[in-house]
Amino acid sequence: MNSSKEIVVSGIRPTGNLHLGNYLGAVKNFVQMQHEYQCYFFIADYHSLTTHPKPADLQNSVKQVLAEYLACGINPDLCTLYVQSDLKEITELYMLLNMHAYKGELERVASFKEKVRTQPDNVNAGLLTYPVLMAADIIIHKALKVPVGKDQEQHLEMARTFGNRFNRIYGKDIFPEPFAFNYGNQLIKVPGLQSEGKMSKSDGDANVINLIDSPEIIRKKIARAVTDAGPSEPNSTPAPSVQNLFHLMKMVSEPDTVQKFVQAHADCSIRYGDMKKQLAEDMVNFLTPVREKIATLRADEAYLAKIAREGAEKAHVSAAATMKEVREAIGFPKF
Repeated sequence: MNSSKEIVVSGIRPTGNLHLGNYLGAVKNFVQMQHEYQCYFFIADYHSLTTHPKPADLQNSVKQVLAEYLACGINPDLCTLYVQSDLKEITELYMLLNMHAYKGELERVASFKEKVRTQPDNVNAGLLTYPVLMAADIIIHKALKVPVGKDQEQHLEMARTFGNRFNRIYGKDIFPEPFAFNYGNQLIKVPGLQSEGKMSKSDGDANVINLIDSPEIIRKKIARAVTDAGPSEPNSTPAPSVQNLFHLMKMVSEPDTVQKFVQAHADCSIRYGDMKKQLAEDMVNFLTPVREKIATLRADEAYLAKIAREGAEKAHVSAAATMKEVREAIGFPKF
């Protein structure tokens, strides 16, 4: 990789299969980014430990996400793709940053306060220091750009805080400030099937189209998608749930197909059952190559292990160089 390129870091928790929203809203951008930036993409398995997954489930989820990333076009020859827990320097920097992260500021983080409210029986130290671990993930590679959503911007702000604080305390200019950025002129918002918002697992599996969903499952999910009673006046604005279906259709169907149903809605002749059947078949055709590639990669455990091992080796070069500077700045003795 060209070291003169700006550094991008992004991670994903292995808490479920990638869905259409992840693919079109983020991963397709990553595929383009790897040609233009020095990219570090990682699977954030340490972060998932706050919910105490079973070992077998965690192992399977990491391998699944790795296979899905590769199937979507992430190229290990163009970027650094690794598993977070394979990079031991992360935990060292996390621990060192914790020495200057304060209880009050961590307790004020919006996501922590939400976890305290929604899961009072599992308010663990990992949740409290989640932003510190995220900061370590980012600044260990001296990232300048981090593609994050609105819900993660406070964590990114704290990564800047911790990096700047370390620089100030030890009088060294080690960590640059990372900033959020949107790749491309317009971010793609993929709508859900059961809600008016974006496609998200938080609204249940029926709300998302997973990349590994079989044609039968895709057809059932789209058949159950929310609509309305139909237009009662010509040229009326579709209800939000119907607009969602049109948005999905624009992503996977031919323009003529989309226009056909737009016109049918405008003249009040639309049959939502026909629209859903068409959308389902176009969705199946769109995702079948990705689903088949995921299945092939997931079955090749030796190849996945090779990719993870080589990715860890590449990530280690960057992380070790940073930690050498960090340890020298702190004053750890060299014998």
